[in-house]
Amino acid sequence: MSDTRQDVRRPRLSRARILDAAMGLADRDGIEALTIRALADELGTKPMTTYHHVAGKEALLDGMVDVVFSEMAKPPADLEWRDALRVRCRSAREVLARHPWAVPLLESRRHPGPELLAHHESVLTTLDRAGMPLPLVAHAYAVLDSFVYGFAMQEANLTVQRGDADAELAGEIAAAFDPGAYPMLTRFAMEHAMRPDFDFGDSFDYGLDLLLDGLARAVERERA
Repeated sequence: MSDTRQDVRRPRLSRARILDAAMGLADRDGIEALTIRALADELGTKPMTTYHHVAGKEALLDGMVDVVFSEMAKPPADLEWRDALRVRCRSAREVLARHPWAVPLLESRRHPGPELLAHHESVLTTLDRAGMPLPLVAHAYAVLDSFVYGFAMQEANLTVQRGDADAELAGEIAAAFDPGAYPMLTRFAMEHAMRPDFDFGDSFDYGLDLLLDGLARAVERERA
């Protein structure tokens, strides 16, 4: 009778529910706070019970990374390759803004899941249909991901991101250094970063276009 009442009160434990709770915990408290015991507390169960669905911490991280990749849009096959990669890179940035803990884990998994593999396959296929030889494919993928992942990490940790919302904070930072010793830094802070229309995120599309234009020129050189 008590088991029946427990089933009514609480959804049955499953791998999907465990992953969802683990991601929620990491989003809220950071990946350092994610332990099997903390996860069990979040789920209202015992640590050993979770092992029936995930083999351990590494298997849990494998599953969480796969969920992150499942949320990223793959490059649409019906778009020109640069436009397709813009869709993918913008989506990746948005997903990583929701899950900033994920960046260091994305390429570290020894047991990659199906979503991770399908995502990589799709990006590689897009680079291939651009006419890139394999060495250029390797460079392109590495450079694009370094930009997207690095931007996401910087965006998550940057003190001042928007001029209108952070003008007071920017003023405090600017007041901490001597304008005479750092004239360009002072000028940048006062005349640019503190402007109401400043948005650090604007640099993402600008940088992405620079990379894609450079890759397009590299493809043309290869064809020539």
